[in-house]
Amino acid sequence: MGKQPKEKTSSSEATEEERPDYEELVTRITTIAQPLAGKKLTKRLYKTVKKAAKTKSLRRGVKEVQKCLRKGEKGLVVLAGDISPIDVISHLPVLCEENKLPYCYVPSKIDLGAASCTKRPTSIVLIKSHDDYQDNFDECQQDMKALPPPLS
Repeated sequence: MGKQPKEKTSSSEATEEERPDYEELVTRITTIAQPLAGKKLTKRLYKTVKKAAKTKSLRRGVKEVQKCLRKGEKGLVVLAGDISPIDVISHLPVLCEENKLPYCYVPSKIDLGAASCTKRPTSIVLIKSHDDYQDNFDECQQDMKALPPPLS
């Protein structure tokens, strides 16, 4: 008559098995999500975001990132391409261009949230430079600058 104990499964293993692959996620992005990071760059960005979250040099969420951009903080801006409504983040690429910060879109807000060590999907993150992951940061910055500029 008592409660049955629930079977424990690790949430990271369950989400990895159920998550769609990169090509399927790309079909779900919005039309203004340009420049879009490639598969290799997306994976490298997620690793850099995870390391930045562990060293507390990551800003996540529209409100926090917008405040940092207006204050003039430097770093890499990563936006999720599957945000709905897109008006929530549509003004942020303009702020990035004014501050001369590299930015790009990744296909999934759920994966971006998981990489930033939160359970909530995240629409935007600002990765600030840190000595612990400087090599990854520099590689991502070079690859993001090499991406084609968004159409005007």
